[in-house]
This record gives sequence, C-alpha cells and structure tokens, in this order.
Amino acid sequence: MRPTPTPLVATPTPLVATPTPLVVTPTPIEVAPTPLRFGYGTNGFAHHRLTDVLVVLADLGYDGVALTLDHGHLDPYADDLPRQVTALSRALARHGLDVTVETGAPYFLDPWGKHLPTLMSEGAERRIDLLERALRIAADLGSPTVHLCSGPAPEGLAEQDVWKRLAAGVESVLATAETYGVALAFEPEPYMFVDTVERCLRLAELVGGHELFGITLDIGHAHCVEEHPVLDCVRLAAPRLLNVQIEDMRRGVHQHLEFGTGEIDFPPVLAALRDLGHQGLVSVEIQGGALDAPDVARRSIEFLRAVAA
Repeated sequence: MRPTPTPLVATPTPLVATPTPLVVTPTPIEVAPTPLRFGYGTNGFAHHRLTDVLVVLADLGYDGVALTLDHGHLDPYADDLPRQVTALSRALARHGLDVTVETGAPYFLDPWGKHLPTLMSEGAERRIDLLERALRIAADLGSPTVHLCSGPAPEGLAEQDVWKRLAAGVESVLATAETYGVALAFEPEPYMFVDTVERCLRLAELVGGHELFGITLDIGHAHCVEEHPVLDCVRLAAPRLLNVQIEDMRRGVHQHLEFGTGEIDFPPVLAALRDLGHQGLVSVEIQGGALDAPDVARRSIEFLRAVAA
C-alpha cells in the first residue's frame, strides 16, 4: 500500500493580519441646559391697557406674557374679539414676546361667586364654553397652553362624585384641545378641590393620561400648602410640567409676595427647572402689585435674572 503523498504546496500564510478591533470611547458632549424664559402675568397690571403692558414688559426684557382673559384684558366674549386677537398677535410679534393663555380671573363668569361656576357645579357648561374659547384664542396667538384650575368643590357632593364631574368636564374640553393642538395646563390651587400636585396627577389618570393634559406649577402655592418640599413638587410634576408661575410666599398664607419678602429659597428651584429642561414660560404672578406694577415687574426680572445667572 502506497503512502499518501505530502502536498507540494503548503497552505499559504495570510499576507494581511486580521486587524485588532479599535474601540474608541466617545467623549461625552456636555449640553448646556436651556436658559429659563421669564414672563409676567397681566393680572398684575390691572390698571394698564394690554397694549401698554406689552410695551413695559418688552422694555424690561421679559421673554413673554401670561395673559389672563378678563373684562379689561382681552374679553373672550367681546363683539370684536377676532379683531382684538389679530391686533394682539401682531403686537406680541412686534415686541418679541411669547404668550401663554390663562383663565383664572376670579369673577369673570359670576360677579358674586369667586371662580364660579366650576366644571363640577351647576352651570358647568359656561366654564366649558370659556375654556373652549380660550383654546381657540391660544391657537390664534401661538400659545402652547391654556391654564385652568378646579375651583371649589360643590357643597354636599361626595368626593367621588366631584372627581367624576371634574374628569368629565376636563375630557369635554380636551376634545376641543385636540382640535386646536393646544394643551391644558392644570394648576393645583390652594384651598380648591385640586390643591396639590398629587391630586393633579390623579386627575391626569382619570382622563386617561391624555397627552394634552399637563400641569401648571405655582412655586408659591407649592410652598404654601404642599406636604412635600418645593423641590420635590417640581420633580413630581416634571413629567407633565408645561407652565410655571412664580412669586414668593409664606407657609400657610395664600398671599402672592415680591421676591425676597417671603420664605422661599429660589436658587435651587430655578436650577431644578433649568436642569429639567423646562421649555415653557416661568411667569411672575403678583396680582397685589398692580398699583406699582412697572416697578414690581422691574424688581422681579432683576431678581430672577440674577438668581438664574
């Protein structure tokens, strides 16, 4: 038996070695937080024409205005409302001001009853109509949100039924919000039925976690009545936070104060909002400063700019 011959040609050694994979760890790119944008509420300028309010705020360097629909400042039931909205839209653009629409005027629908009627009381259809008008105005002005609050619970109604009525009313308004692409920014308000961030989040669940249901967080209110520290309230509201109101306040006393005259430590609050990437306005709400509105607005923006620097 003949032996198997040895191959004459050896298996060639590869001329090119298999490269060792080069692993490059990317250097993280630090993105600076978006600067906060500050606004001022028109309810703090009760004795000014709306056109003059815009001039003052623009001259002071504000980024926007929180427009409360009211008898004196853009009445949503005015006969010439379309003309007024068009003129206001042009004025906002001319002054470079953003806007958010608010519906918290306390006696707008009832001269005797504060914040009445509510979405939970008799006459709820009037509140729904106001909110639907506000959504249409917001869309025309380019406001991403319409602010609202619950008002007081009707006397004698079980809490479970109050929640049902409130959720039904909000769902009705959300249908209109979908039409205009404007979100509802619900504010927990001291001594109202929905007075804390946690109750606001419960309402969000009752309306199915609707994408157009968000939160307005008032920093002063959080300090006034919340069980949690203000910073915890900011973090709790963060997933649905669309709008922020800000002023100083004392614990248990619902009085809107100028910065530095209450108890709130603002630097960490503004830092938290900035770090969260809050995109909406942070609007000063000091209704009691109307008789000295330009100076209050000046002191407020100087304080906020210094703290946010």
